[in-house]
Amino acid sequence: MGWATALKIDKANLRSRLLVSQLIVLAVTVSALATVSRLSTPRYFVVTLERMERQGIRIQQVKGQLLEGFEDAWIRGMLWSIVLGGSTAGGISYVLSRRIIRPLLRMEAVTRQFAAGDFSSRVPPLEIPEFDRLGHSFNRMANDLEGVEQRRRELVGDLTHELRTPLTIVKGYLEGLADGAIAPDPKTYNRLVVETERLQRLVNDLQELSKLESGYLPIEAQSIAIAPLITQVVNRFADQLIGIESLQLTTTLPSDLPAVWGDPARIEQVMVNLLSNALRHTTTGEVNVRAYTQSESGKSFLWVAVSDTGIGIAEADIPHVFERFWRADRSRDRASGGSGVGLAICRRLVELQGGQITVSSQQNKGSTFSFSLPTNPVM
Repeated sequence: MGWATALKIDKANLRSRLLVSQLIVLAVTVSALATVSRLSTPRYFVVTLERMERQGIRIQQVKGQLLEGFEDAWIRGMLWSIVLGGSTAGGISYVLSRRIIRPLLRMEAVTRQFAAGDFSSRVPPLEIPEFDRLGHSFNRMANDLEGVEQRRRELVGDLTHELRTPLTIVKGYLEGLADGAIAPDPKTYNRLVVETERLQRLVNDLQELSKLESGYLPIEAQSIAIAPLITQVVNRFADQLIGIESLQLTTTLPSDLPAVWGDPARIEQVMVNLLSNALRHTTTGEVNVRAYTQSESGKSFLWVAVSDTGIGIAEADIPHVFERFWRADRSRDRASGGSGVGLAICRRLVELQGGQITVSSQQNKGSTFSFSLPTNPVM
């Protein structure tokens, strides 16, 4: 017997139990009424006859006949009351039972479709307010599940797409080396190393993003001075630009910057990612890192902005820049070594530290990525 059949039996049993329970309540009520009436009504009738005799009405000779007639009338009336009242109450109980069970059967049908992999079904509006609220809650859960399933499919598709290119390149070189079509020189081996490093970087980024989204990557927040950290990261990248006169890396750091509350290693990770992206997409001009404070809703935040004069981002693409595997130009970014999850990691790291990250950009004019950190401990 399948689970669907068992569920139908359970629902049928529930309907029967509801009907039987209401009939039991009716039977108890009728029994109590009949018992009380049977014990008390004749006594009240006798008292009434005695009161009439005290008032001078002589009914002693017909008193027995009156009692017998009363009992006969009472029995007939009680039988008709039970038959008519029981039938009416039973019919109403049956209708109410069906009305209560019908929404549950609808939910059962929707859950069966969910079990079959169809996440598009929803519970329609229901007449009973409590069930209607339950249906709304179920639909919200269904929307969440549908979103999770959609993101899972997108992740599998994107991951397959990202892995296919380096694996194809590695396979091609290995086949060429095996056939003798490619010379086993240092350049060839270096290309294989580059592709395997790209695979390793993608796997590491995915693992870190998974830990961030599941809450397994701890944030060791503390009070830190942000200016020395920014300077240290910028100097590391500035060393790579020695001799490149067409591109400058500058900082704008006020001397009175307050301490922030965050994890130094994670802040550095965010800055390295943003600076890497800015330098990767800027060939001439300037990449600037500046910091400033701003109050929001009575709380003080320190903002770090990384601006460049690079290729920029199209307005239609700006809402997607923090999504996993999103790229404005897939071929260019893949060639430059981006994994497509760096900005998604940055967003999650900043959010875990109580801040937010934003982007503003104009195509062919440059972009500015800014993230905030609280200057006071997050309670």
